Amino acid sequence: MVKVGLTGGIGAGKSEVSRLLASYGAVIVDADRIAREVVEPGTPGLAAVVEEFGEGVLAPEGTLDRPKLGGIVFADPEKLKALNAIVHPLVGARSAELEAAAGPEAVVVHDVPLLTENGLAPLYDLVVVVDAAPETQLDRLVRLRGMSEDEAKARMAAQATREQRLAVADHVIDNDGPLEALEPQVRAVWERLRSV
Repeated sequence: MVKVGLTGGIGAGKSEVSRLLASYGAVIVDADRIAREVVEPGTPGLAAVVEEFGEGVLAPEGTLDRPKLGGIVFADPEKLKALNAIVHPLVGARSAELEAAAGPEAVVVHDVPLLTENGLAPLYDLVVVVDAAPETQLDRLVRLRGMSEDEAKARMAAQATREQRLAVADHVIDNDGPLEALEPQVRAVWERLRSV
């Protein structure tokens, strides 16, 4: 088994790289998706989030109001730290289960947005960073995700810097250009991962 950490700043295009790697045969362990699962209604994770942040972070139907919670935690590093203390152990346990089920010959790609911030690079055989200039990230967040410029900048500021991410990279995928420039780079990285 080859364990790969995949990361990149918000709006860098990590999800597209993850999708391509899955299409080549990688087993994807998506930390963001798992983070949503562990706070679904009826879970201990959601109960702990409500206990920490109050009923106001719930939508009328009882699900987590992620934009509202995001507005709270990305504006306050201490609140973000409190949320991470709840969610990260739950995500880690579920990720380990999925990795164990992948099999000994698998290339397991852990899609981890906060890999750099949480010092997780040593957990992986290789780290792949999807890189884009901050201006590109900002444009994508505003244009494609509908964030305000201030909200996008706050999300970006809450993450590691570009330089910090690049410092932990074994492979860098440049995603500043058009989508068609991405696939050949991802294919090349996949071939390297298969040969490890």
